[in-house]
Amino acid sequence: MATTADFAQYVREQLAEAGTISLRRMFGDYGVYLNGKFVGLICDNQLFIKETTAGRALLPDVLEGLPYDGAKTPYFIIDDLEDTTFLGEFLRASDPEIPWQKRKPRN
Repeated sequence: MATTADFAQYVREQLAEAGTISLRRMFGDYGVYLNGKFVGLICDNQLFIKETTAGRALLPDVLEGLPYDGAKTPYFIIDDLEDTTFLGEFLRASDPEIPWQKRKPRN
């Protein structure tokens, strides 16, 4: 099941307190970017954020999971999207630990 555009837009609005949130469509789902940095995915109408020590400190009981079949790295599964203040704090705390993606050269 692919992510609906309405759900993706809802997530973007809920995360906006963290900074500039943009989404990039990827294989029926969405990549989530904070100030241009890839921080997570929206897959099957579920938000997944990259694991960080700071994120775990703020959400010690957070569930982890693979966002799609074939994923090699687990992500935090973010179920509660209602507390926008907390979501902003969570992403801002996690951001310094998440590396910028290296650009792959085009052939």
